[in-house]
Amino acid sequence: MYICMCNAVTDHAIRRAAAEGVESFAELQARTGCSDCCGACESEARQCLREAVAETRSALTFLPSPA
Repeated sequence: MYICMCNAVTDHAIRRAAAEGVESFAELQARTGCSDCCGACESEARQCLREAVAETRSALTFLPSPA
């Protein structure tokens, strides 16, 4: 689903960015251009990023520790 229509940023792109280490909205904007035009998508983009970061962190807790 498109989150930012101005820059064609999808929820998938936001989740991928979070999986690659993006944790702040400023980082997301720098990486994707999300919400740097009209700003109408900012609240939805922030929510999507928060959820993606939380999912990424919870997935990492299930990984085995290196020996």
